[in-house]
Amino acid sequence: MNTALVVFDIAGTTVLDKGNINEAFRMAFAASGIEVDAPAINKVMGYRKIEAVEIILDQFAPGRKVTEPELIAAIHDVFTQNMVRFYENDDTLQPLPHVMETFEWLQSKGIKITLDTGFTRIITDTILKKLNWDKHPHINAVICSDEVPQGRPHPYMIQSLMQQTGITDPARVVKVGDTEVDIQEGRNANCGLVVAVTTGAYAREALMPYKPDYIIDSMQELVAKIQ
Repeated sequence: MNTALVVFDIAGTTVLDKGNINEAFRMAFAASGIEVDAPAINKVMGYRKIEAVEIILDQFAPGRKVTEPELIAAIHDVFTQNMVRFYENDDTLQPLPHVMETFEWLQSKGIKITLDTGFTRIITDTILKKLNWDKHPHINAVICSDEVPQGRPHPYMIQSLMQQTGITDPARVVKVGDTEVDIQEGRNANCGLVVAVTTGAYAREALMPYKPDYIIDSMQELVAKIQ
């Protein structure tokens, strides 16, 4: 495979997630009087976050979704505020192990590095700024779920990144992520290689049914899969 582009997810794939996304979701629902358990939220990690809110409401408060159509946006707004506040104040925010070395290796081989995420732009920019990734020389492009017609598992974010980086053949694209919908996104975009990581929301056993090409436990393993 002659790799030209790698599309990385952010939280749980390239950036450490200490469970704060799950907590921010639960707090946002609790603010509207809805108690949601952590496993249910883990299942919607990777989705566009407003769609994740809708999926969870269908499970935990379907009646209120019908009678309070403004509830989805209200919960999503609180979630966004929670995440921005967390990332702005988290002085321990850091890339996951071996991510920076992997970026350096890819860049040395002329392979473009991009990021896609289920977060909105406001949350994403907060993360990038905190990590000094907003001007990182190795990162060629970043796309957020609110900048395309539909988020994962649809292929629009990957397709946009291909356009931005001048890559026309999806067979030369590698997708790397930590959730079910990361894998499905890669498949729907016809990526040449789809790699799942166990450093985020899903354990190996939870990823296996979705049949990525590889499941890795550390970003250090990615280079061998691409070479």
